[in-house]
Amino acid sequence: MARDLKNKVVVITGGAVGIGYEIADRYLQKGAKVTVLLDIDDRQGTEAAKSLCTKHGANRAVFMKCDVTKDLEPVSNKIIETYKTVDVLINNAGILNDQLGKKTIDINVWALIEWSMKFWEHMRTDRNGKGGTIINLASIYGFRVDQYLPIYQASKFAVMGFTKSLGHAYNFNRSGIRVLGICPGFTETKLTADPKTWDDQCLGKDFGVFVKKQLWQKVDSVGKAAVDVFEKANSGTAWLIEGAKPIVEV
Repeated sequence: MARDLKNKVVVITGGAVGIGYEIADRYLQKGAKVTVLLDIDDRQGTEAAKSLCTKHGANRAVFMKCDVTKDLEPVSNKIIETYKTVDVLINNAGILNDQLGKKTIDINVWALIEWSMKFWEHMRTDRNGKGGTIINLASIYGFRVDQYLPIYQASKFAVMGFTKSLGHAYNFNRSGIRVLGICPGFTETKLTADPKTWDDQCLGKDFGVFVKKQLWQKVDSVGKAAVDVFEKANSGTAWLIEGAKPIVEV
């Protein structure tokens, strides 16, 4: 399959701010036809689409309000009805709060799985689709372990397992769909501004000291990594982007 973004229709969950917005910007720079930004925040989503259209041209970015845990069918059906063929799905929506365990699994794991399988069926070449790419935002916490965020880590380990299994060469060969993972290290986003550990009263201070010692990066590094992964990666692989260094397979 062609590994360039020219004329691609791209759907991004959690696309209004942070990593999602940066990926949309980078993909439009590389020639994507349109980025469909899905987000629960009306104001931020509208502003994001307007900003991207001002930069890249009219109708190059579209916002649709969406709760990824509830709105899969109406929103995905609207997207497919409007654009006929979706080429790229980026599952970026996420939460970082170990005090909200069920919500963490619902958003980070189950919603990601449901959206992936919906667009898998839409894209698969063995059912008259045109193939495509699904990119799942995992995390450095999808393969490294510490004591502070067991629920978040469980969710990202799940994303890694799902990505590598669905993206297995056997599934790629029969479907024409690449499934890839991106594992950002500590990145300056709204998500990481105020993370909640599972036992904040005991661990909060220690976690604060811990994170200050990590290699941090800005969202532009993850946006660039998302382009590199799209252009270079084979299905079933996952890639670390940490401290703004070049991507490394993990």
